[in-house]
Amino acid sequence: MRHFQEELEDLQRNLLEMAGLVELAVHESVQALTQRDQERAQRVLVNEARINQKEIHIDEMATRLLALHQPMARDLRFLTVAIKINNDLERMGDLAVNIVERALSLIAQLPVKPLIDMPRLAHLSEAMVHNSLDAFVKRDSELARAVLVSDDAVDDLRDAICRELVTFMENDPATIARSLDLILVARSLERIADHATNIAEDVLFLTKGVDVRHHAEARS
Repeated sequence: MRHFQEELEDLQRNLLEMAGLVELAVHESVQALTQRDQERAQRVLVNEARINQKEIHIDEMATRLLALHQPMARDLRFLTVAIKINNDLERMGDLAVNIVERALSLIAQLPVKPLIDMPRLAHLSEAMVHNSLDAFVKRDSELARAVLVSDDAVDDLRDAICRELVTFMENDPATIARSLDLILVARSLERIADHATNIAEDVLFLTKGVDVRHHAEARS
């Protein structure tokens, strides 16, 4: 049997491979929408199976290590966090697929409006995903806290996009279906940012041993 620490390192490597797949899926889903690129959209759909397989493999690895070694303290925190991050990453992959499904619908129709704010929202969400994972790799609590603070900007921009699209629908009922697709894209991007926030919270639990969920004062 390999040494326990080597197995933990192997688990982290697999988790980072999963993170790479998910980051790519999120990026390509947005590019498929903004560039009206069906080929990119199809790549995201194909990639989903790899993400799902990776999630199962990581869960099995972490569960086996918990059962066989009954770790304590920092190692126990790491395994707990690995399972939670794995779940958040898989949900991000699902949300990327949701974006692609809406993109494929929108590609076949005339645009409702120039997608100026949507790429900005995507950029903010992608940055939160990247920084939360970077914080995990580096065990950087300050970077994790910065991710938590970024969440408000994503929420505000999502709300602004939705308000504008509601106005389009009120003024021109013919845009309702396309506007609803864009609202769902905005909500998916906001949910991706929420999962990045979850990962940042897990990094703080891993590095500091503190649980900051639902405690806004701990984020300041």
